Amino acid sequence: MTEPIEPGAEQSTGPAPAPTTRPYDPERGLRGVMSATLILEALVVLLAIPVARNTGSGTSALGVILICLLAVALILACKYVTRPWFVPAALGLQGLMIIGWLITPSLGVMGIVFGLVWALVIWFRNEFRRRLAAGTLPAPTPPA
Repeated sequence: MTEPIEPGAEQSTGPAPAPTTRPYDPERGLRGVMSATLILEALVVLLAIPVARNTGSGTSALGVILICLLAVALILACKYVTRPWFVPAALGLQGLMIIGWLITPSLGVMGIVFGLVWALVIWFRNEFRRRLAAGTLPAPTPPA
């Protein structure tokens, strides 16, 4: 059903504007991997709460609050993946997770595991940038 044309309203007779396309961004997929790693890391941090509460001497309410703050910081860091200072900030959060060993050893162990994951992601990023600068990457195909 068409809407009635109001008197005085102008009707466009020209061609429809072309849809805007995003400029080619070669690191877009890598930023997605970084964001996914942060979200997965936040989930693992939150899953450390029941482990921390039920093992050993238990964790105080302060420990649970610190774990929750770390998870929130990891989730909020996803917003800043495009910033040039993101990688040092992500590594700082990784250091905080390893220091979480003082709250519960399981958090520290997972911090080491995710530290290895971040080392691999950063290596991928550096290798991608090196190949991009050398011109050895295949040319992207335009979307259909």
